[in-house]
Amino acid sequence: MALVASLLVLGMFYLYFENSLQARNNPNRQLQVAPGTELVLKRSGDGHYIFPGTINGQPVTFLLDTGATLVSVPAHLAGKLGLEAGAYQRSITANGTVATRATRVESLSFGPFNVREVPASLNPGMGGDQVLLGMSVLKHLEFTQRGDTLILRALARTG
Repeated sequence: MALVASLLVLGMFYLYFENSLQARNNPNRQLQVAPGTELVLKRSGDGHYIFPGTINGQPVTFLLDTGATLVSVPAHLAGKLGLEAGAYQRSITANGTVATRATRVESLSFGPFNVREVPASLNPGMGGDQVLLGMSVLKHLEFTQRGDTLILRALARTG
């Protein structure tokens, strides 16, 4: 009986600490989107902005990356996301030059934003499931950072 009680207490501690770590590492995982044209993100414990979205209607986790020219998708997710591998290309990453494949995302959404026909790359060197949200999408947005909060707004269209 004591063993069962000990295991139960250990299990409760595990769940508590696991949820605390998840909240610290991805504070936007249960993103609440208010109606409007902006998205407010909290910085994760490691200093990044990570948040949920979709590619071609499939759920993904984005990591905002202003240093990435294109949206960069781990190659192993291509089939699940309905992405076709196109021409080979070379991508310069933080880990050096990598051979990637060009692709085009039909629909990419997060918060109140939906972008269509987005140039992207399939990167076989990326482990995990995070998609780098690069400048091929971010160029359409305005950024305001205050402390650990980032506000994204659609750029006003002129002309």
